[in-house]
Order: sequence, then structure tokens, then C-alpha cells
Amino acid sequence: MIRLQNIHRNFQVGDQTVHALDNINLEIQQGEYVSVMGPSGSGKSTLLNLLGLLDRPSAGQYILDEKNVTELSEQETARARGQHIGFVFQAFHLIPRLTAAENIELPLILAGMAAEARKPKVTAALEAMHLSDRAHHKPEQLSGGQRQRVAIARATITEPSVLLADEPTGNLDQKSGYDVIETLEALNQRGITLIVVTHDVALGDRSLRQIKMLDGRIQTDSLKTASHDPGA
Repeated sequence: MIRLQNIHRNFQVGDQTVHALDNINLEIQQGEYVSVMGPSGSGKSTLLNLLGLLDRPSAGQYILDEKNVTELSEQETARARGQHIGFVFQAFHLIPRLTAAENIELPLILAGMAAEARKPKVTAALEAMHLSDRAHHKPEQLSGGQRQRVAIARATITEPSVLLADEPTGNLDQKSGYDVIETLEALNQRGITLIVVTHDVALGDRSLRQIKMLDGRIQTDSLKTASHDPGA
């Protein structure tokens, strides 16, 4: 599903070249649950941006669903991102003037879906996230956990094959964070590939596969047995 081959991502800072990603080789199969961990500056967020087609490598190939997406035009990249990728961010990134339902509906509008087709999908998404009674509330009227569930519904309303979560519990209390993670894991159990970037060791330990990064390289890539209980 995802294959990175000899990926480099360099940034020029003054007269210094920063190797944010240094010869990354990685394969992630459809339906995997992967955590990416490491200290600040290790390359986690750069890797996430590249996987999400928000950035391009300086060298190497990114194969997504058997297609070399590093060769796509800007328009083709945007289309592939809309078809394959969903994003959940620490800061929610909801539009303040839109209601929960309108925030969730937005990707369908951008995709050109007719209004009569959008309404039942939004209703179903609100129900799935236990937000039906908050459909007409704006973000400022929602709790942190509710805002993150709106963000998850928005990220998955187009039925992406890959869900990227960047510190998804970072702005939440413990209970809300646990609820959000259970929501993400339920989506993974339905077949969505879930990739979580986190500093939280306990959160990272819930995934079956854990990638640890340091200085732009993959330091370790370990797979747990399927019998692992994430709630333990």
C-alpha cells in the first residue's frame, strides 16, 4: 500500500543543509496500525507530511497504491491526497464559523458531491461519532474531545484508505484522549491504515507496529504479536 524507497528530505537553513529525512526505506500494508515516535527534530512530522502528500522528497520514490506519487503534478497530487488520505491534527483545525455538521461536510463539498448525497453521509458520520446532538454547534461550543471527534469524522467522511494522526490526544484530558484513541482504533479495525505520530510512549505502545526515529533515520521498526492487548 505504502512504499518509501531511499527517501531524503533536505532543508536549507542559512548555509546549512538539514537532513530531515535521511535514506528512509519503509513499507506499510493496508490495514496496519503503526505508531511513529521519536524526540523533537527526529523527522516524525516531516515523514507524516510526506506520507500525507503535503510535501515532496528531495530524492527517492513514494509509491502509494502502486502509483509513484512523487511524479504527479500539483493537481494530481491534490486529487490523490483527497482520494487516499485523511488527517487528524493535535490542534483540530476546524473552521470556527461552521457548525460540526458543516465542518464534516466540507470535504464532500470540495469533492463536488451533490447536496442530496452529502446529507445522509454527514448524518451517519455524526451518529458514528456520537455527535448527533452537537450537529449545529460551532467548535467553540464543543469540548476538546468532541472537537477531535468532529475532526476525525471530517477526515474519514471521504472514506480514505490511510488515516494520519499527528499527536491526536495532545490537547485533550486523559479520558477524552482515551475516547479519541478508541475511535481511531475502531476505524483501523474496519480496515483503514492508521499511522499515529506521538511523543506519548503509552499511546505508541498501543499499536502493533512501532517505528522509532532519530536524526532523520528509522532507528527501530518493531512488530508486536497480534495477541497484544492495547488496553493493558
